[in-house]
Amino acid sequence: MSKKNNRKGRSGVVFSTNPDFDYTYESEMEEATLPPERQNLSVMLDKKKRGGKQVTLIEGFTGTNEDLKALGKMLKSKCGVGGTAKDGEILIQGDFRDKILQTLQDNGYHAKKVGG
Repeated sequence: MSKKNNRKGRSGVVFSTNPDFDYTYESEMEEATLPPERQNLSVMLDKKKRGGKQVTLIEGFTGTNEDLKALGKMLKSKCGVGGTAKDGEILIQGDFRDKILQTLQDNGYHAKKVGG
């Protein structure tokens, strides 16, 4: 399907004769955020594609982008460094695996350290 036909996130419906038809957009299918105790987060050190710089990578978050960004903001402020949160991942500049793991566990998240 070409991008021209997929405007506004529609997935192929052109016309419906049903007067009660309610179209759902792809962006509305964002997953609800699981409570912290049901999250399975992995905390690891990553150096790939970053010019040799280390980042702490937190993967496995299930939820909305707003909640992911809020968790990322809290972790960045606890570590006093920059970072980003997108696509279900949080990147924190530097090696803060132990501090992030402890912070997540203190906030009720199920988190584990992966690798070294």
